[in-house]
Amino acid sequence: MTRIPHLALGVLLATGLAVAAVPKEKLRMIEVSDLESMQKDSKSPPTLLDANDAEFRQKNGVIPGAKLLSSFNRYDLAKELPADKNAPLVFYCADRL
Repeated sequence: MTRIPHLALGVLLATGLAVAAVPKEKLRMIEVSDLESMQKDSKSPPTLLDANDAEFRQKNGVIPGAKLLSSFNRYDLAKELPADKNAPLVFYCADRL
């Protein structure tokens, strides 16, 4: 696994990512060790999504297997996220503050 300084990992376990009357999403911060455990789950491995910009990725790399989002804040949900709305998602980005 590529080591990225100040890596922030979050997991979004969604049961209705689209707009719904009563959203049931759950967001929490996870550690790298949590991600490693999640990736070993053959029944429901997470989709890993890199929300860093191109400059940061070029300089620091990406976690192998991560899907690169086109933008950290304006990506197309239908095109860039998995079709399975129950799939676990892990978003990560660098804390550049």
